[in-house]
Amino acid sequence: MAFKPGLISKLDFKYYLRKHCIDQDILKHLEVVPKEVGSFGHDPWGYSREGLACGLTLFRKFYEHYFRTEVFGLENVPSSGRLLVIANHSGQLPLDGMMVGYSMIMNKDNPRAARAMVERWVPTVPFIGNLINGLGAVVGDPMNCSKMLRREEAVIVFPEGIRGSGKLIKDKYKLQRFGTGFMHLAINEKTPIIPVGIVGCEETFPAIANIKPLAKALKMPYFPVMPPVPFPAKVRLYFGKPKLYTADTSSEVEIAEQVEDVKKDIRALIDQGLSARKGWFE
Repeated sequence: MAFKPGLISKLDFKYYLRKHCIDQDILKHLEVVPKEVGSFGHDPWGYSREGLACGLTLFRKFYEHYFRTEVFGLENVPSSGRLLVIANHSGQLPLDGMMVGYSMIMNKDNPRAARAMVERWVPTVPFIGNLINGLGAVVGDPMNCSKMLRREEAVIVFPEGIRGSGKLIKDKYKLQRFGTGFMHLAINEKTPIIPVGIVGCEETFPAIANIKPLAKALKMPYFPVMPPVPFPAKVRLYFGKPKLYTADTSSEVEIAEQVEDVKKDIRALIDQGLSARKGWFE
C-alpha cells in the first residue's frame, strides 16, 4: 500500500502507520500497558499508543545498541498508582528523559507509561521535539503534573532543569541546585518519590562552551558548543526505592531538607554507576 499525501484518509494513514512504521512487538506490548485514553484514542495531553509506539520504534536501536543502556532497580517501580520519578539532568538534549521513559514502559515485568516534564523550549527543537512528544513528554507545568498525579500517572521530573541539562563537560556529574516544586507536589498529592541516578548521558553531548549572545538571539536558554551527533557513551540507569515524604509545605526550611534527602539518594546512585564503569564507552 503506497502512501500518497493528500489522497489518503485518516483511517488509512493510521493503518499505514501501524503496518509500516511501527515495530509490531512494541505495539503489542503497549496494548497491555495500563493507560487510560479517551474514545478518540488519546489522553488530554495527546498520548496515544500509535504515537508512542512510533517514537519507541525510532528510539529502540539508539537505546539498545548505540548507547547500550543498562537498567538497575526497575523492580522498585510500583505497578500502579501515582508516582514521581526524580532524576539528575544532563546532556544538552533530553536523551536522559527519553531513556528513563523507555526503560519504564518497555519493562517486561512491570511496564509503566511514564510522562516526562520538559522545559517549554524543548518541543520547539526540530526532530527532537517531535520524538519526545511521541514518547509522551509534556511541558513542565505544575498544573499539568498535579492533574496527571490525580489520574494515578507516573511522572518524570528533573529538578535541576536547564541548570543540569546545559552544564559544561567540566562540571559533569556535579548536581546543580534542585528546584523545590516537585517536593511540594509530592507532599500535596501524597505521591511517592523514586530517585534515579543516570550515568553516561553527560558524555553523549559534551559541551565545552555556551555561546550566550547566540542563545539570547535564538530565544534559547543556552547554545552549547558540542558535537553535531551524540557520542556512543554507555548509559546506565539506577532506580532507587520509593519514599513517601511528609512536611509542612509552608515551611521552606523543612521542604529544602526533604529535597536534599532526595538529592543525596540520587548522588549515591550516580556514584554507584560511576564506580561500575571503566570509561565513557564501557
